[in-house]
Amino acid sequence: MNLIQNTAPLKINENETLVSVLQQLSENKSGFLLVVNSSDKVIGTLTDGDIRRYILSKPDLDFHVKASDICNKDFHFATINTSDKVILENIKKYKYCPLINENYLLLGVYSDKSSKIFIGEQEISNEKPCFIIAEVGNNHNGDLKLAKKLVDLAKEAGANCVKFQMRDMQSLYKFRNDVSEDLGTQYVVGLLDKYQLSDEELFEAFDYAKKVQITPLCTPWDNESLRKLQQYGMSAYKVASADLTNTPLLESLIKTQKTLIVSTGMSTEREIREAADLLNSRAANYVMLHCNSSYPAPFSDINLNYIQRLQKLTNGLVGYSGHERDIHVSVAATALGAKIIERHITLDKNMEGNDHKVSLLPTEFRQMINGIRQVEEAIGWSEQKEINQGEVINREILGKSIFVNSNIKKGDAFESSKLTISAPGKGLQPNKLKDVIGRKAKKDYKKGDLLFESDIFETKTGNKNWNFNMKFGIPVRYHDYENLYKNRTFDIVEFHLSYKDLEIEPGDFLNGKSDKELIVHCPELFENDHVLNLVSKDKRYLEETLSNLNKTIEHVNKLKNFFPKTKTPLLITNVGGFSADGFWEDAEKNLAYEKLSTTLGQYKYSGVEIIPQTMPPFPWHFGGQRYHNLFVKNDEIVKFCKENGTRICFDISHSKLASNFYDIDFLEFIDDLSQVTAHLHIVDAAGVSGEGLQIGKGEIDFKTIFPKIENSFSGKSFVPEVWQGHKNNGEGFWEAFNRLS
Repeated sequence: MNLIQNTAPLKINENETLVSVLQQLSENKSGFLLVVNSSDKVIGTLTDGDIRRYILSKPDLDFHVKASDICNKDFHFATINTSDKVILENIKKYKYCPLINENYLLLGVYSDKSSKIFIGEQEISNEKPCFIIAEVGNNHNGDLKLAKKLVDLAKEAGANCVKFQMRDMQSLYKFRNDVSEDLGTQYVVGLLDKYQLSDEELFEAFDYAKKVQITPLCTPWDNESLRKLQQYGMSAYKVASADLTNTPLLESLIKTQKTLIVSTGMSTEREIREAADLLNSRAANYVMLHCNSSYPAPFSDINLNYIQRLQKLTNGLVGYSGHERDIHVSVAATALGAKIIERHITLDKNMEGNDHKVSLLPTEFRQMINGIRQVEEAIGWSEQKEINQGEVINREILGKSIFVNSNIKKGDAFESSKLTISAPGKGLQPNKLKDVIGRKAKKDYKKGDLLFESDIFETKTGNKNWNFNMKFGIPVRYHDYENLYKNRTFDIVEFHLSYKDLEIEPGDFLNGKSDKELIVHCPELFENDHVLNLVSKDKRYLEETLSNLNKTIEHVNKLKNFFPKTKTPLLITNVGGFSADGFWEDAEKNLAYEKLSTTLGQYKYSGVEIIPQTMPPFPWHFGGQRYHNLFVKNDEIVKFCKENGTRICFDISHSKLASNFYDIDFLEFIDDLSQVTAHLHIVDAAGVSGEGLQIGKGEIDFKTIFPKIENSFSGKSFVPEVWQGHKNNGEGFWEAFNRLS
């Protein structure tokens, strides 16, 4: 059960028409609306069912009828005194239960859906990344310059918010007696007297945070400070652990109707329940943070499991405010459901003040945020187990398949004695052996042949002659070229070379002259785990890359003798620009593009045209994932190509993944790249890393996209680069052509 405070999408004015009702129901996708008057008083509810019943009862439908005339005025609702049990029963039956006061004014809406709150324009919900607060507190030690420096460092570390504290010492310590106070109180009050920023300095720090585009927040420790912060226009408030039981201050904070972030350190569960009941009864926007207010907190006392208990107690979003050493507990809190993480930040842990000792240095703060983001990504949203592209690659390399162990004639039954299990895993997996034994062979098999799905199941991928408004062919290796191209009227051939192919003579596999146009895909992986990288900063690595590229170009110049129609073959090349642990900054990318421009210029008269391939944000190397920085974004690709007279191989699978990751309109991506494309790889994609999928198996809408491609890239060439499409005599390629037609 969650209380939705942002009720705007769920309500409509009583004077709006049925047309507006239908439009808003379509937009909020909830099937539910509250009908309110101009004073926000609830007069009824509207559901999809109510509207259907109205339509069926009116032969002459009036779309201009008012919402107030068709709503259900006998609706179920809750007040602040309604028990959780009754509210849950209403939610179970009706999905939504409005919370109203004695005057029927709307306070919120209870729902079974996940709650959302906002701090400024930033949404905090289960569907959004964790909101990270960098707590400066008094770690500025009374120095405004240091306060601004900490704001900058929090922003650079990746925090969403930077938080300060405000105290009116006169009203906070009304009865202070410096002589008789306990030593601990004397120490704290002494620090506050010494290191407070003035109100004006605090407001200047807030303004500076807004200037550098990080959200400022503040903890008011008293009503006078709250009054000043309200006057300033603070967007939300943090409630210190020490004030969870300060009901008068909580009441004042609730009245602001701002989002409250409430820490629970130093409080018992009973006190937490009382505070939650108060906040819920007033329909407050709040998130409670699990917290242990020891400085530093012993690991054994933190009890992160209480985060999940706190979720049940509050029926809402929860977070974690940490005072422990190091970063790992805070990262782990994310995995347990924390949607806000708060940690102190400092420049020097040895500065005077207790908070410094439990604070993180800027580098540690960045490491913590990186860890949180990695954990969030790893948690995912799906309960389904799926294998990614890297696992598909490794499954084939490391897995096992069913092989034919001795010759089998067409019509003979498959027997266990004539089959064996061996690596690699290119064909049917061993768990399919039971489906194979006893079936009749559809063709002759020789020892060493693999078995595929089509050997035991019927397939519908026929041998057709396809027609497209572009030149087309398929990607092949030397060993399967003759078989896959036999009796086919393709326009082009795209040879995918391995580094071992560079050691053979093309004439060992090719006979005579071909009328096809030649395109070659340069090896990406070379001997000794060397991945081609034309922009490597390592001089020796770059020399090895250029040596391998030169060998490839020399080989292609031999190969083109068999394709007299092609004077200058296209050489598709993954030019490099990958990194292991994160994306490059723009300055580093720009330097790499400049280096690449110089390098490609050296091959202008090499006999081939090097066309860089568009790349996904997360490429797969050796069955593992890296980060890619060059030829990923459409604007960067077009800029480089136009400045250098370069054309590219447009891999629409790679670029769809880039569009998904960077939120780029894919139709716009296609339009932009139509200016600089020489050749295309056409294949489906999903998410941000699912590349090489069969046509129609991913997210690309080919019914819309492919006609546009045929029109925009008319005269260009393409291949369906479906992952392992060549297996079983090209079955994947033929299926791709069938689907595209």
